[in-house]
Amino acid sequence: MPKKRSDVKRARQQEQRRLRNRSVRSSLKTYSRKATEAIADGDRENAQEAVALACSRYDRAARKGIIHINNAARHKSQLARRYNQAFSAAV
Repeated sequence: MPKKRSDVKRARQQEQRRLRNRSVRSSLKTYSRKATEAIADGDRENAQEAVALACSRYDRAARKGIIHINNAARHKSQLARRYNQAFSAAV
């Protein structure tokens, strides 16, 4: 346990950030799953909106430092690739 007052405050802040970041990471997984499910359903408009929303959330998390920029880029690329594979054959 920290003894100095500044160390106690730092530990308290870190715990608050950890919980907030965990919530954001969990929501990223949810948005990604919803986008993947929308792609699997085959509804092009719904899938496009879901992928765009997921990409936006990944960008926001990367901008705030919750995840690494390359991590966000990788997930966005995977979603875009799945979307393009699913709907390029339909055209």
